[in-house]
Amino acid sequence: MSEKKTVVIAVANHKGGCGKTTTVINLSAELAKMGLAVLVIDLDPQANASLHIGKKHPSEVAVTCAELLLSEIEKLPLAIHSDTNIEGVSLIYGSLALGKTEDQLKDSAPRPSEELRDKIKPLHGIFDVILIDCPPSLKLLTSNALAAATHLIVPVESGSQYGMYGVTDLMKLVEKIHRINPALELIGALLIRHDERQTVCKLIEASAKNQIGKLIDVRIPTSTKVNQSAIAQMSLHALDRTSKVAREFRHLAEVIAKQLNLVNGSN
Repeated sequence: MSEKKTVVIAVANHKGGCGKTTTVINLSAELAKMGLAVLVIDLDPQANASLHIGKKHPSEVAVTCAELLLSEIEKLPLAIHSDTNIEGVSLIYGSLALGKTEDQLKDSAPRPSEELRDKIKPLHGIFDVILIDCPPSLKLLTSNALAAATHLIVPVESGSQYGMYGVTDLMKLVEKIHRINPALELIGALLIRHDERQTVCKLIEASAKNQIGKLIDVRIPTSTKVNQSAIAQMSLHALDRTSKVAREFRHLAEVIAKQLNLVNGSN
């Protein structure tokens, strides 16, 4: 029997509020609904994904991403929590302590951008999909995510005139990371809070295609249900599977699963 293929998807954009965490939470939920074994790694010091998915508060967790990055690999099993608010989705918690981790990695790690990749190597073949929620930053935590990833999704806030702010800097970082992770593949830009009737959304869509190079053929609309699901600590599917925003995240999961050969017995 061949070893299970593991896809590691970094969801990155250093602009805050562009939908990274929403994408990670709902894409993980939809992929798990397909029967895939899914792990979310929360690399954001704000730990919003952990607060949504996790049954514990990050402050109550002994081994978060911060401890994992700075410790021996033996701590990896202690970092993985399979009992979460989303069935089929495991979690490595984020933590406020991640804010200090970057400086500590610079001081202690021989290859500070590659610590996450080294720490999660044993998980290849165990999970089908690992999703990494990146912080709104282009510093060492995001570099670690990109170095560990096989694929990249760039959420772009379509409904804001500042939606593409600084994206060229992200793409420069991706090119730099290609030196240590040449296999990193761009899935594409994901348009968030998109309304095709609005001129700004049309402009951002054109700009994203030009600057990032690829667009995912899914548009995530604006919806109050995103905040409702966060308050309820539920996925959009669990909150209201018939809503347009839930349907689009389901479509996103289907597109990605097909593109990356994760379904139909091909994993």
